[in-house]
Amino acid sequence: MTSPAARATKLRQQLEDASYRYHVLDEPNIPDAEYDRLLRELDELEAAHPELLTPDSPTQRVGSAPSSKFAEVRHAIPMLSLGNAFSESEVRDFVRRIEEKLERPVLKFSAEPKLDGLAISLRYEDGKFVQGATRGDGASGEDVTANLRTVKAIPLHLRGKDWPQVLEVRGEVYMPRAAFEKYNEQARLHGGKVLANPRNGAAGSLRQLDPRITAQRPLAFFAYGIGLVEGGELPDTHSATLRALREWGFPVSAESDVVEGAQGLLGYYERIGGKRDALPFDIDGVVYKLDDNAGQREMGFVSRAPRWAIAHKFPAQEQSTTVEAIEIQIGRTGAATPVARLKPVQVAGVVVTNATLHNADQIARLDVRVGDTVIVRRAGDVIPEVVSVMLEQRPAHAVPWSMPAVCPICGSEIVREEGEAAWRCSGELSCPAQRKEAIRHFASRRAMDIEGLGDRFIEDLSDMGYLASVADLYKLTLEDLLEMKRRVDERDGTTPETVKAGKVASKWAENLVEAIDRSRATTLERFLFALGIQHVGESTAKALAAWFGDLELIRHLPWPLFKHVPDVGGEVARSIGHFLDQPGNQQVIDDLLARGVRVADTHAPTAKLREGLNLSTLLVDLEIPKVTRIRADQLGNAFVNAEMLVDAPVHQFVSAGLPSESANSLAAWLEVPEHTSLLLKGAAAIHRLLAAVPETEEAVAGPLDGKTVVLTGGLASMSRDEAGAKLEALGAKIAGSVSKKTSLVVAGEAAGSKLAKAEELGIEVWDEAQLLAFLDKHA
Repeated sequence: MTSPAARATKLRQQLEDASYRYHVLDEPNIPDAEYDRLLRELDELEAAHPELLTPDSPTQRVGSAPSSKFAEVRHAIPMLSLGNAFSESEVRDFVRRIEEKLERPVLKFSAEPKLDGLAISLRYEDGKFVQGATRGDGASGEDVTANLRTVKAIPLHLRGKDWPQVLEVRGEVYMPRAAFEKYNEQARLHGGKVLANPRNGAAGSLRQLDPRITAQRPLAFFAYGIGLVEGGELPDTHSATLRALREWGFPVSAESDVVEGAQGLLGYYERIGGKRDALPFDIDGVVYKLDDNAGQREMGFVSRAPRWAIAHKFPAQEQSTTVEAIEIQIGRTGAATPVARLKPVQVAGVVVTNATLHNADQIARLDVRVGDTVIVRRAGDVIPEVVSVMLEQRPAHAVPWSMPAVCPICGSEIVREEGEAAWRCSGELSCPAQRKEAIRHFASRRAMDIEGLGDRFIEDLSDMGYLASVADLYKLTLEDLLEMKRRVDERDGTTPETVKAGKVASKWAENLVEAIDRSRATTLERFLFALGIQHVGESTAKALAAWFGDLELIRHLPWPLFKHVPDVGGEVARSIGHFLDQPGNQQVIDDLLARGVRVADTHAPTAKLREGLNLSTLLVDLEIPKVTRIRADQLGNAFVNAEMLVDAPVHQFVSAGLPSESANSLAAWLEVPEHTSLLLKGAAAIHRLLAAVPETEEAVAGPLDGKTVVLTGGLASMSRDEAGAKLEALGAKIAGSVSKKTSLVVAGEAAGSKLAKAEELGIEVWDEAQLLAFLDKHA
């Protein structure tokens, strides 16, 4: 058993080593919380055994201070996010930029705590509260008016006088700490749901479908700004505006203050940081805003953030724990993100059991292994992440981690593009994790164009088991859709349409079934684009369709042959090949065809393919190390077919003219079974293509061959996409902007700057009547 003296000596060594690493080397090896725990242990040990206390003990030195369920609301003025500052120098830079822009030194700023709650916007008309919405994505949020009415701190009628006719007040709904603890105490006592933390409690309370539940939650509110103002004026400064809001009945943080210059801001930061734990609410930093409203307008905005305001975040809180497993999480777009499953630990008031490892490169950099003791940080007090490994505590059995070869969800290959940090599951159509995103893209206007299949239906149909893949769209019946709607109404507690209408309100369902049925007949380029293959946009899909012409041909080609299509390089070709190599994706294509989807414009491959369909070009396309175009031509001349090449010994490559270095590289490449298989498949595919490609291709000149056409404005008789397709069929090249190279501009209703530029450059302009007459003439 370790003696008190030995333990005290060990603790002093650990604390002194940690202090040195932190203050001198800038390489901390333990989190602040662990340092504090060790220090407390030593303090208690010295108190129990006064004889162990020494003048140089660390205890004697003063250390350094360490939802889719609601209606959408479009914000009249966007609810912008703030840029972040994490250091004193960043705060000084923020002030310097404003001083230089406004040419005014020692500016005044309004400073206030940054509450850790949920940002909302409150709209008042003629002094009455009429609508409340969450921030959402900044441009639009969720209508939570009914829930906000239950928050006693939010006035339903404005007090005082001189408030604008229309006033939007921005602020934060939060849950005070004491109220949070009392709520959870009662919940435990009565077997109710315990809230995870005050922030989640506030956010979850406002997203309750039943306002009666929200009314039972101890929510509070602070106003911190203004959105839309009509029919009235506000004071000239932000601080005066906050005072006006207080007079009108809004709670404003008593910690708000006005300070001067960078030094004033930093002093406020230290002051609030010192009392952070004593505040009755959670904060994760402070916010600085230029106090002069005219100066704010002059500074303006950059991207989605104002230049005149910034959030100064407190240091992220850290803790140490153990990695129990490393698993792969597949995102909606197929990105494979490693996640550390952790021994539960409380970080910044939240019990953390998972932490992101971002990507395989990050794991390799940190060398995180199962069994390691790691330091976990909630970056910005929100996202837990592993920041370092305590190597001295690594168990002897820990082994390096590597990315799994297949997706844990669907079994498809996980691939990494050259030069990219991200790995992706290549089972786009068959992977359940990617199902919703795949369906959303498949049904989009430029893909299969299934009108009426919006995000809400995709979410509900997927979550309720009606759609396991995009092919299941073509199994949906009217009864399925009505049953889904009934289940949604029951889940959300809303009145079913059958009750509201007094009869089966099925028109929306009938329209959707008809739209799905119409989409069965499509073009090859639309079908290829709809599959959602990584890197295959509309133009690439169009090129693939034009060059190969046949879905059955395309879906069985090895990836090197896709490089014969103009503008398709190795990265895109590999992406197409990986997609088509996955059995799950092929099964979905089979299911689509079996359920009536048909490509209406199948044709023979273009004769242009004959120029490169040979063994020499295949060897170049395979990107074999040290096999250049010259070496590939030598091999093509020496070997009749790919089978002979595969069976040849290395000296025959030398006899064909290859230098020994190239010959050895080719031989080593062929020793890999996957390479040999790909070469033989490519050769077989070339034979199939040559049999399908016509000897010559009659060049039929269109009336618009060589002409560049720009479409602008709205057309009454067809969409711009339809008009563009018809013009392309007549030889035109469709462009998105007007330049000196533009031959013709078709201008519909409300044509703007493109029409003006065409007139300025003297380019011929047609209206819709001229376009229709031309299309009729050449139909």
